[in-house]
Amino acid sequence: MWIYEKKLQYPVKIKNPNARLAGMIIDALGGPDGELGASMRYLNQRYTMPSGKIIGTLTDIGSEELGHMEIVASLVHQLTRNLTPAEIIAGGFDKYYIGHGTGIYPAAASGEPFNAFAISSKGDAICDLNEDLAAEQKARVTYDNILRLSDDPDVNDVIKFLRQREIVHYQRFGECLRSLTD
Repeated sequence: MWIYEKKLQYPVKIKNPNARLAGMIIDALGGPDGELGASMRYLNQRYTMPSGKIIGTLTDIGSEELGHMEIVASLVHQLTRNLTPAEIIAGGFDKYYIGHGTGIYPAAASGEPFNAFAISSKGDAICDLNEDLAAEQKARVTYDNILRLSDDPDVNDVIKFLRQREIVHYQRFGECLRSLTD
C-alpha cells in the first residue's frame, strides 16, 4: 500500500489549449510505449524477480509511472479544455472527440485504444529487465518526437521532465540487470 500525496510530481500549467498537441501527447498515456503500459509492466513483473532490491526498484518505478499517467492526463486535459468545435476539427482532434469528448482515454496518437499486449511479463528476470530497458528507451524516443513537433514552452517543459525520468529509469534497470550478472 502507498501513501498518496495529492499533487503532481511535476506541475502542469498550460496557458494555451492546443488540440493538435493533445492528439500527439495522448500517445504517452495509452500508446504502445506509454505510461499505462509501463506502470502495468513493472508492477506485474516484480512478483517474479529474484531479489528484494529488484522488486523494490520495479515497485518504485511502476508507481512513479502511475504518477506520470496523471501528468500526461493533465497535459491532455489542459490542452483540450474550452476548445470550440472549430478548434477541435482544425487541430485534428475530432476523431478522438467523437468517442471521448475531452475525457481522458488511453489511446495511441493513431487512435488505437490501449492494448494489454503492450505489457510484457515473461517471469524471467533477465528477459524482463531487458524488456524494461528497451521500454524506457522507446518512451524516451516518444518524448523526443513530441518535443520535435511541439512549439509550446509550457508543454515542452513538462515533456522534458518526463523524458529525463525515462533516462533515470533506464539507469536503474541497468543496475538491476548488472546485479544479476555480476
